Amino acid sequence: MQFVIVTGMSGAGKSTLLNIFEDLGYYCVDNLPPKLIHNLADFCLEGGAGIDRVALGIDSRGAKHFNDLFTGLQALDARHLPYTILFLEATDEVLLNRYKETRRSHPLSKGGTITDGIIKERQLLDSVKQRATYIIDTSLLLTRQLREKIIEIYVERKNFDLIVHVQSFGFKYGMPVLADLVFDVRFLPNPFYISELKLQTGQDEPVRAFVMENETSQKFLKHLTDMLLFLIPHYIKEGKNQLVIAIGCTGGKHRSVTIAREVHDVLHDAGHSIVINHRDITKG
Repeated sequence: MQFVIVTGMSGAGKSTLLNIFEDLGYYCVDNLPPKLIHNLADFCLEGGAGIDRVALGIDSRGAKHFNDLFTGLQALDARHLPYTILFLEATDEVLLNRYKETRRSHPLSKGGTITDGIIKERQLLDSVKQRATYIIDTSLLLTRQLREKIIEIYVERKNFDLIVHVQSFGFKYGMPVLADLVFDVRFLPNPFYISELKLQTGQDEPVRAFVMENETSQKFLKHLTDMLLFLIPHYIKEGKNQLVIAIGCTGGKHRSVTIAREVHDVLHDAGHSIVINHRDITKG
């Protein structure tokens, strides 16, 4: 038996996550009152029509019942049933934008603002977040990337310590608000001024070759990746679950994209869980 408790911030993607688990063969139950966890556990232990993997969506929609979650977890412990708590997180800004896009009210707003609901929910969920086995911040994740993370954790059984996000961007469009580390590569040769490369991007081989054939680019990449390979284990040791590395050039099309791709490849080959995103590659 394997139980996954899916919880976290409303708007962070719990419904999407349950769909992913269902595709992976899990028996999924959304918004189950925590007091009933022991009933479901007994049902599964007694045969449960072959159910051996369960994903439970527990969230703040049933706010007055949410505190019963720890009682439900104790019921799993008493039955010696293994479980993990998967907590979905997102920044306040991202959550607010998602609610505005869907035009839905927050389950804890109670006539107040969406921001009020987000604040209340963070307070409500703080204790379970502290007990979470895995915390995934979906602020920068596409559904496909979220699915890949779940497969890594629950299917491939890879070591899941920290997700590294590598993001290219253009300084002319502003700094990434979620970045932990920011690197400026505007000192590297700029393909923008080469007529045959101007309309291409760092995704195209001629641009990549132009940037990386430069000795300065090669030395910078070596120093940067050596530093990141040194830092990441220390971030993991301190309990950090997400690291956002932002690499910027002027427009976010050529140099930053190229270096971001090179960093991604080095960290991926080193065995780290990594996602890449090019924020401004289609702008301008």
